[in-house]
Amino acid sequence: MSKAAIKRVKKKLPERLAEVRGDRSQRQFAMDLGVFQQNVNRYERGSTPHPDFLITLALKEGISVDWLLFGKGRKKIPGLAKAGSK
Repeated sequence: MSKAAIKRVKKKLPERLAEVRGDRSQRQFAMDLGVFQQNVNRYERGSTPHPDFLITLALKEGISVDWLLFGKGRKKIPGLAKAGSK
């Protein structure tokens, strides 16, 4: 994959992250995930999320990491949020 293609993929990640957050403030979203609000802000501004953040987001929100990172497949994974919140 070319550097330009990687850049295009990375450019969409903040949009999908904001879509998952929805109407919640960054602060509330961070509290729901158990992460720092500053990290959510950085990731929505284009910084590459830490793998721990991606795993936490996937488990607590039931979000497909493939969808979040690449925009491929289904956004939600049925039953994942329940399994991750135990």
